[in-house]
Amino acid sequence: MVKALRVVSYNIHKGVRGLGPARRLEIHNLRSAIARLNADLVCLQEVRKLNHREAQFFTQWPTQGHADFLAPQGYAAVYRSNAFTRHGEHGNALLSRWPVLHHQHEDISDHRFEQRGLLHSTLEVRGQAVHVLVLHLGLLRAGRLRQLQQVCAFIEREVPAGQALIVAGDFNEWGSSVRQVLARVGLAPPAQHSLPTFPSALPLLALDHIYTRGLVCLRQHVPRGGPWVRMSDHLPLVAEFDFMPVPAV
Repeated sequence: MVKALRVVSYNIHKGVRGLGPARRLEIHNLRSAIARLNADLVCLQEVRKLNHREAQFFTQWPTQGHADFLAPQGYAAVYRSNAFTRHGEHGNALLSRWPVLHHQHEDISDHRFEQRGLLHSTLEVRGQAVHVLVLHLGLLRAGRLRQLQQVCAFIEREVPAGQALIVAGDFNEWGSSVRQVLARVGLAPPAQHSLPTFPSALPLLALDHIYTRGLVCLRQHVPRGGPWVRMSDHLPLVAEFDFMPVPAV
């Protein structure tokens, strides 16, 4: 029996919770929690490469970029920055149990007040090419729809039609618009109804999604309670997939 491909999408809130002097470092707890999920692919948003202010404030701030720090032993870590700030930079990351053949970044910022991007990685999974896009869309609905059009154009340009595709991330959107736009490039969600992931203390909104092409979803769930509430304002979305059978000729 072939093991299911387990995929996680998780906005980690830059590894810190709280405001001002009361803020607390959660990146070490996140590291342990991500390892326990035992996923093949972990798609992360709001990942810090560096932040000089937080490194001075927290004595246990990792010396590595957070993608490398969070990667379980034996995983490849791929990171690309979306936003450059006064104190550092942050973006999207992919932690992969499978070999990474290629990766690239595309700027999908809709306006100068929000720096956004997508991370595209090509993996080899069980002898097949699998493309993974990790993204974090903007806060304004009109901008999100334009960004989704950019994502579709990128897929049509960069991802061969016959190869498996996963698009995961924080879409900042809980309506049907994401489903409708991504359907144009053959992407579908795991189920008719998305699972709420935000806010972590009382999840009401389904902001985080995993869309696929060439894969069939076996199951999905959202871990709740306990440490998950503390570590980020989002909960992780976990889904398991298998490859669609190749039609007989």
